[in-house]
Amino acid sequence: MEKRGLFPLNHIVSKIEKVKIRLIISFKFDKVDIRTKVFDIPQQEIISKDAVTIRVDAVVHYKVVDPLKAVNVVQNFNNTTRLLAQTTLRNILGLKTMTQILQEREEISHALQQSLDLATDAWGIKVERVEVKDIILPATMRRAMAAEAEAQREAKAKCIQATGEKEAAINIADAARLMASNPQSLQLRYLQTLHTISAQKNSTIVFPLPTEMMK
Repeated sequence: MEKRGLFPLNHIVSKIEKVKIRLIISFKFDKVDIRTKVFDIPQQEIISKDAVTIRVDAVVHYKVVDPLKAVNVVQNFNNTTRLLAQTTLRNILGLKTMTQILQEREEISHALQQSLDLATDAWGIKVERVEVKDIILPATMRRAMAAEAEAQREAKAKCIQATGEKEAAINIADAARLMASNPQSLQLRYLQTLHTISAQKNSTIVFPLPTEMMK
């Protein structure tokens, strides 16, 4: 036996309240200077290919050409570029001898610029120019080079003096042959010498007059 009951249906009214949703979006702005900037590579000791310890410094000119890369790819593009310049300077000069470093300054500066520009391109950096400033040699090396330069100057001076003496001897020999072939030229030279001596007003000159000139 079943019993059935009739239950009233309760009407449930759901009230939906309007909820205000606020979205707060924050932006971070990084100010990037795109003008050309300059920094010094501090003086550092470098061992050349022929094992000579030298001290070298340089100047780097660079600018930001892609601010998004400069901010997002590398953490601090200024410091990173400076550190890279120092290591690149040591690496390139370490492959050169002391003589090459002294004589090929422009070529070394150009190689530094190309190497840095290639490495910093991914960071949005353009390295425009690199200049090697001072190259300081050890004191003993400077004294040795100064002594060598002095010896070269003395040798050159002796060569010039010897060349002058040789030319003077040739001229004297030519003059002697000319006077031997023409005695009158010797007498004219004699008179010219007397005229030169007589230019001094406080001089008294007594000289014999050749009888041949009286004829």
